[in-house]
This record gives sequence, C-alpha cells and structure tokens, in this order.
Amino acid sequence: MQQLFERIYQQKDLSQAEMEQLATAMFDQEVTANQISGVLIGLKVKGASTEELTGLAHVMQKRAIPMEKAPTGVMDNCGTGGDHSQSFNISTTAAFVLAGGGIPMAKHGNRSISSRSGSADVLEALGVTITNSKEQIDHLLKNVGIAFLFAPAMHPAMRAVMSVRKELATPTIFNLIGPLINPYPLEYQLMGTYAGDSLASTAETLGKLGRKQALVLHGYQGMDEANLGGKTHCAFYQSGKVSEFSFSPEEVGLESLPLTAITGGDVQKNKEILLSVLKGEKTPYYETVLLNAGLGFLAGAKVQSIREGIKEAEQVIQSGAAFDTLQNLLKEQ
Repeated sequence: MQQLFERIYQQKDLSQAEMEQLATAMFDQEVTANQISGVLIGLKVKGASTEELTGLAHVMQKRAIPMEKAPTGVMDNCGTGGDHSQSFNISTTAAFVLAGGGIPMAKHGNRSISSRSGSADVLEALGVTITNSKEQIDHLLKNVGIAFLFAPAMHPAMRAVMSVRKELATPTIFNLIGPLINPYPLEYQLMGTYAGDSLASTAETLGKLGRKQALVLHGYQGMDEANLGGKTHCAFYQSGKVSEFSFSPEEVGLESLPLTAITGGDVQKNKEILLSVLKGEKTPYYETVLLNAGLGFLAGAKVQSIREGIKEAEQVIQSGAAFDTLQNLLKEQ
C-alpha cells in the first residue's frame, strides 16, 4: 500500500490492477481515513487516468447491488455534479424526454451535494419512490421505460469513504466515478462532467466498461450539463474510438441565453420547472432540456446529429409522451 501511496504523491499513474488493489483496501477498511484522504487529494491534484477510473469502477461495480435484467438499449444520463451552478434538475428532466422517446433509462442519482436539489430530491417531491427493490426497479424499467437507482442504496460499499468525502468537501475521483458505476450493464450513456480536462479519458473509460456508444460533455463555465451560455465541449465514444468536438448554441439551431436564465431554486421550485418543461411550456428551461435530450438521443444512437436530436426531443415533449412517462412511473411504482 505504501508504495502505491508514494506513486500517487509523486503524480505517477497507477495501473488498472494497482488501482483495483488500492480500492479494495479502501472499501475493506484496511487503510486509515487519513490515508484515504491523502489518496483522494493526490488523485485530484494529479488527475485520474483512464486506468485508474476503470480500476475503481470495476471494484465498485463488483460490490454494487447486481442488476442484470436490463432491456436492450438501456442508457443513463447521470452527471458528476460538483459544478456549483445552482441550475435546475436538467438531466433528470431530460431523462423523461429520452424515456418518452423510446430509450430505456436507468437513471442513477443521489440527493443534493453541491446544489439545492439533487435528482433524488426532485423525484421524491414529484411522488416517485426512490428506494425500490431491485425487482421493482427491473419492473419499472421494462414496463415504464424509466427507473431510478438511488446511488447510496445501490452502492453500500461507499459507506467506507463517505465521512472522508464529507470532510474534504471538494469533488474527488468519486464524483467522476459516480456516473460510471450504474449497476446495469449499460449500452449507451450521456455523461456531463465538471472536469473539462478529462473528457477523452472519461469517454475511453466508458468504452472499457462496455458501452457501445457514449458522449461525455463539459458545458459553458464548467457546468456538467450542456447549456445555452456558450460552447459545449464533447468527447464521443463511437465504433471503438473517441472523437472530440465543440459547438455553440447557434450551431445547433438554438439561441444563446445567459446562465442566469436557468437558475433553479429549492426542491419545490425545481419540481415546478420540471413539470413545466414536460408539459411543453417554452422557456429557457425548456430550450436547455431540448439540447440535453437531443444530445442523449445522439448518444443513444437514435439520431445522427445534435440538430436531429433536438427535433426529436421537441416532438416527444409536444406529443405528451415525456409527461405521460412521468405519470406512468407514478402509477406503476
């Protein structure tokens, strides 16, 4: 262990096997809280490599509640959080649009950490049960097209590092890893990240974890969502390769809007915003969801371009399919 610690402190990358060894020791509580803290800070300063992300993800998935009965084409659009943007629940709202458009959505998420309302918080306010059994989650995903996987319930091993993460009070490798460890064997993924310098390595990691296709994005001013304030930067894992590109709102047929236009609020406010979007009320929130759902349709191989994805998202919302998906979830749970 001490040799692995020293490698990290010297800003040298660990191999996948070494990271798996270190992660196993952390979760088995064979290292102290101070040592875990040193590892997390060391990795944050150095920057996590593809091998380190993959190694940690493998260990965490082995210790997760197993979910194996996913329908064909299952997808997640969970982001890292940690951007402190105080926006509304963009990815959660977009998940209902993607599900309404025919993509089975295994929505992985948690309560608020850096915002006023996390995905679990707003879903609970809507009346969604966030701690279903694995059998009920399977049922909802198969019959409704969307199910919520509450991260703390899915990953009991995380308790071993929770107190250290809270004391550090800063995003660490565990923020980056959260979207990578959905208990279902995902085929597709849209992932937002606050870490703009790790787009390509994160997309590569998703490929190593078995995704057929995945799009990792970093929004304007560091948001872990695409927004209309400026350029969105992307890494697209497709056909076994990663390509990188950026685009402005105007380049995909949308108007630029300041980030203040999509500021959220407490859980009640964010619930109202989500419902207004799913009902088709045209606001900056609506336009932002169109963009993110459009990227999701691209990541999920439903369309061939962002513009086409945005059109698909609008059709799904205006047809009532997105709102109906929420209503069906509430009835079936």
